[in-house]
Amino acid sequence: MDTIFSLSPSPPPFSASTLTGNHHSATVCSSLRKSSSNSPEKFPPPYTPKFSKKPLKHLLNSTPPPSLHNKLWLSKKLSPSSPPPPTPTPTPPALLAKNEEMQKRVANKEKGRIFVGNLPLWIKEEEVAEFFRQFGAIKNVILIKGNSGNEKNMGFGFLKYEGPIAEKAAMKAVEFDGVEFHGRVLTVKLDDGRRLKEKIEERNTWHEAREGAGRDFKKVLETQPENWQAVVQAFERIKKPSRKEFGLMVNYYARRGDMHRARETFETMCARGIEPTSHVYTNLIHAYGVGRDMEEALCCVRKMKDEEIELSLVTYSILIGGFAKVGNIEAAERWFEEAKKRDLTLNAIIYGNIIYANSQTFNMDRAEELVREMEEEGIDAPIDIYHTMMDGYTMIGNEEKCLIVFDRLKECGFTPSVVSYGCLMNLYIKIGKVSKAFEVSEMMKLAGIKHNMKTYSILMNGFINLKDWPNAFAIFEDVIRDGLKPDVVLYNNIIRAFCGMGNLDRALRIVEEMKKERHMPNSQTFMPIIHAFAKAGEVRRALDVFDMMRRSGCIPSVHTFNALVLGLVEKRQMEKAVQILDDMLLAGVSPNEYTYTTIMHGYASLGDIGKACEYFSKALLKACCKSGRMQSALSVTKEMSAKSIPRNTFVYNILIDGWARRGDVWEAADLMQQMRQEGVPPDIHTFTSFINACCKAGDMQRAMRAVEEMETVGIKPNLKTYTTLMHGWARASLPEKGLKCFEQMKQSGLKPDKAVYHCLMTSLLSRAAVADQDYIITGIQHVCEEMVESGLTVDMGTAVHWSKCLRKIERTGGDITKSLQKTFPPDWSSHRTLNATSNDNENEEGSDSGDDECSSFYEIKKC
Repeated sequence: MDTIFSLSPSPPPFSASTLTGNHHSATVCSSLRKSSSNSPEKFPPPYTPKFSKKPLKHLLNSTPPPSLHNKLWLSKKLSPSSPPPPTPTPTPPALLAKNEEMQKRVANKEKGRIFVGNLPLWIKEEEVAEFFRQFGAIKNVILIKGNSGNEKNMGFGFLKYEGPIAEKAAMKAVEFDGVEFHGRVLTVKLDDGRRLKEKIEERNTWHEAREGAGRDFKKVLETQPENWQAVVQAFERIKKPSRKEFGLMVNYYARRGDMHRARETFETMCARGIEPTSHVYTNLIHAYGVGRDMEEALCCVRKMKDEEIELSLVTYSILIGGFAKVGNIEAAERWFEEAKKRDLTLNAIIYGNIIYANSQTFNMDRAEELVREMEEEGIDAPIDIYHTMMDGYTMIGNEEKCLIVFDRLKECGFTPSVVSYGCLMNLYIKIGKVSKAFEVSEMMKLAGIKHNMKTYSILMNGFINLKDWPNAFAIFEDVIRDGLKPDVVLYNNIIRAFCGMGNLDRALRIVEEMKKERHMPNSQTFMPIIHAFAKAGEVRRALDVFDMMRRSGCIPSVHTFNALVLGLVEKRQMEKAVQILDDMLLAGVSPNEYTYTTIMHGYASLGDIGKACEYFSKALLKACCKSGRMQSALSVTKEMSAKSIPRNTFVYNILIDGWARRGDVWEAADLMQQMRQEGVPPDIHTFTSFINACCKAGDMQRAMRAVEEMETVGIKPNLKTYTTLMHGWARASLPEKGLKCFEQMKQSGLKPDKAVYHCLMTSLLSRAAVADQDYIITGIQHVCEEMVESGLTVDMGTAVHWSKCLRKIERTGGDITKSLQKTFPPDWSSHRTLNATSNDNENEEGSDSGDDECSSFYEIKKC
């Protein structure tokens, strides 16, 4: 058998290979109609399809595999039988045993036992026995002691008579109810087990209520997963949730990508005294993976190893998938190799994640190698891996292999889904064959598969790229006709179409329509409008849209400014394009390589080679400094000097910012000195970058001297400068200096933003957690009041972090807690977070310690 694997079978009658020819679309559709009637893709029972044992074998060889065999397991996975009806949750074995023991005690209650109350606290058992011995022989006396550790009792106890007349003796003793004993009026009653019965009934009622709440929670998770409020309320109704229920809640937040609430739930569980298992840790790592915060995910892994909790196959799979999403192929491969060294039984999910990681980085040779390795291990590929390979070939523009995978998918018994056809359409849109994409759309309709928002967006994007506006709008009409509600992506494509036509007023009306439909416009919404106005020479209107974007809650990014620069460059208004650079710096946004490259192309098109070379060098210099390759950056500056390109303020700012990123204050200081010697005037960005270098190096005295120098040359610190200083004082563990800096900032007329409050409050809370100083407490309360007055609400991650500090400062809550919680999100559950520590000593009733794996590997991958 050849070791080179292939997805190429003999062409079936209904095949994507028909798309490779130059047939007219009508011919293709006709052939599809003929073949669809005879298509054997739906098999009536008892006929069973035969699938290839290694469906991805021989990718580079078009010869189909010689033998096929039955894969009933795959059919069951693709078409699972209906789940059995839910069975009622059984009573925990520990509770059953305890109830049975208590019931036996009630049923086999020994005769002759009495309850004696209102005894003197100093009384001894011998004295009680001596008093009640007049009625019969006494077997034992039990006086209930207090928890203080001394010899005093609680004033009541139990007495047991023995012998054949024990019951009669007890009845006589009860007649002494109300007699005086050492100055106390005794209470004497028969102990008939009624209190024990009440206790059993109360315990059973409590557990039934708890188990019912647990069943309701699981039902809501299964039936209403999109309704997060219902899920949270169902979870909060559970009294003392078990480990399994906490794990389900962490997993729910993980699938939503809400890593902050997942962490909060995890910490609440730990505060209850429930130790996390590998399953719970894996769910938390999943949350960080979906949220693309792999640093925190690795912190959880280190914590697992510290606690000697082994990583499961699911944990490795989630880590690989997380690193694949952030494009870190090296880390994904490293964790994959570690999983193999652990001798874990690898499955299709972990292979699918590592194949996805390589496909996203265009390394299809490695992806093919992994497919071969998977099949040699006897692991059958699910349909998701076919889609992953098709998507990878689409990104590198390999039409032939993408079609091979599509045909092989059908030959191996899979029915192409909307995702399968969407991959094909995306391929043809990427390589510019929009007519072929439309043919695939017709194939999909003939197969009885309806379009979704993703496939409609793909088609519309293709027509927009061809500037075929009528067909683009026809796609939008199809969406409305099919009863689908346009999403943000489709609205953004429509706006692109109107901007391409030059109908900018209609594009602006689409933005208003988005808002009415409660879709929040993003930067991708406004960028084509800003670019179109700038390209048309209407800079004023472009800036108006820019302001509209800010009012809509979108923070201008470097990409937004680049859209404005690109429009001006295409209009050959180079002076205004360069002026945008100044506006970017005033807004605290640093130009990137694309900004300088765009201006370079503009000057090159005008024939100004000198200016073009200058901005090319700046683009290269920016790229080197951003990546931390400062030696390469210095080489670029030497070439600039050789070409007589002067070092202006822009160039020095890029270099100083590069050294500041590395915290190298000495190199930054040398550049500042060179600027003085060459007469290059520093600006606000120069000083802020230098102050950042000082703060990272811990040299706050030099940072303050830089602030004084700023004021000397007539440059006032801006919001970013003050924020950098406060970060420096926080790093130096001197929040009182940061508080003083905060007051100076307000006196200068600047209004604090969320970043300033976050930096200052975090540093004050950290100091208050270790040092009880009045000025720190006063400062926290004062800043809290300002935040509330300005209507500022922090995000959930900040609220969780601040709540940890509050537990150390005010364990049971207090004035600071009440003040600070006013800035927390509306859905913040303060009682669960801040009061969790009060439950440390509670024993978890009915806790399930089973280490269930994640509910579904496929569910994890889809997230």
